[in-house]
Amino acid sequence: MENVEVFDSPGKGRGLRAAKDLWAGDVVFSEPSFAAVVFDNMAEHVCHSCFRRQQKLQRCGQCRFAQYCDRTCQRAGWNEHKQECGAIKTFGKVPNENVRLAARILWRIEKEGEVVSDTQLTTLEDLEDHVADMPADDLKDLKVDIHNFLDYWPHNSKQHKVDYISHIFGVINCNGFMVSDQRGLQAVGVGLFPNLCLVNHNCWPNCTVILNHGNQSAVNTMFHSQRRIELRALGKIAPGEEVTVAYVDFLNVSSERQRLLKQQYFFDCTCQHCTEHIKDDIMMGGKEVDGNKPSKELVKEITEFSLQTLQKIDKARIDAQYHEVVKLCRACLEKQEPVLADTHLYKLRILSTLSETLSYLQFFEEAAGHARKMVEGYMKLYQPNNAQLGMATMRAGVTHWHAGLIEVGHSMICKAYAILLITHGATHPITKDLEAMRMQTEMELRMFQQNEYVYYSMREAALKNQPMTMMAEPVEENIKGLFRKK
Repeated sequence: MENVEVFDSPGKGRGLRAAKDLWAGDVVFSEPSFAAVVFDNMAEHVCHSCFRRQQKLQRCGQCRFAQYCDRTCQRAGWNEHKQECGAIKTFGKVPNENVRLAARILWRIEKEGEVVSDTQLTTLEDLEDHVADMPADDLKDLKVDIHNFLDYWPHNSKQHKVDYISHIFGVINCNGFMVSDQRGLQAVGVGLFPNLCLVNHNCWPNCTVILNHGNQSAVNTMFHSQRRIELRALGKIAPGEEVTVAYVDFLNVSSERQRLLKQQYFFDCTCQHCTEHIKDDIMMGGKEVDGNKPSKELVKEITEFSLQTLQKIDKARIDAQYHEVVKLCRACLEKQEPVLADTHLYKLRILSTLSETLSYLQFFEEAAGHARKMVEGYMKLYQPNNAQLGMATMRAGVTHWHAGLIEVGHSMICKAYAILLITHGATHPITKDLEAMRMQTEMELRMFQQNEYVYYSMREAALKNQPMTMMAEPVEENIKGLFRKK
């Protein structure tokens, strides 16, 4: 672990700091999971070894619970699943993901100890569990999990004291990290990464975390190699400077971020952006036109109306009433437009929902306009190399391409590619897909610049021969944070 070292971070406990100069896009460190499990609700759709989403999976013939891509994945996952398989058969049912993960952690400790490699910087025993800080409801859930764990844990495995089991559950609760599918687009499980647990929070961090499944053709050649996180630098980090990540999404006012951090991770954020309330004004402010702003009362009124509308939109989305979603968004945007700043959080949420839903319904031209405004707002709020900004810019670029707006589409895809090269790296599947999009739109742009009529004629003919498939069904944005909270 040549790039970082453990140190006592003032007011935060232990942390990691740079041991050498780091630059934007550098991998600060890479780490395989200590243990990981598929979420309960994804158990039938995701391989329990490589965490790929597949339409057809092969079920374990013993426990009938674990699912695998093929025999290669099943053999590779056997080290982790062997004891779990027997425990499920004996227990007679499958416990929840927390119990399954705790059991996998303890089985690995039993087999290899708490430190499983020379690069592991901390033991699990030394990680914070915050059990003493949990509210009553969380403590009640914890006791239920411990009770179920004790029933599930085999008698022939090493027995542990309740306090230690409670500690493991506490560590999972505050340090479990979302494990994504092979495209990196959907969380499908949760894992524990000990070194990552040492990286402290900052609302304006100098690093980001991504999950890179790596080369799937050589998958499982090493234990847990398929579930590996990368901590990547977002800009220059000098030796001695603490490396940080954001536990919650920056697109909240400072008081809300502080509330979430206190509730989920049990600390008071004192970063500069929180203490100085940086960008809070433009996140909830009014629209300035020729030096004039609407009254605070009017801004408050439209803000409250927006919040109420967003609640109605959420219900309509759950019910898959997408035309109603569009109707509500348009009506809300009409009221927001003359009053709220283009960086107002509720306006950005409306723009995001509207562009996403219109894309799904294939109203691409209108969707593109709203997506472009959304990205323009994000650019004034997020760090230049923020992964969420890169992903949003990519989606907006693709929407513009669907709308036939090749010049803006190509420009956005290029901007997204530059960001994701830093946040995800050149070998990540998303970056590879984006590079293919960039080359495709560059070729189309040259054709467009040579002869617009020929370009549109060829495009129309191609779309007639190969009709566009429906866009992915819109789902609620989930960028509230990288770290898992039950």
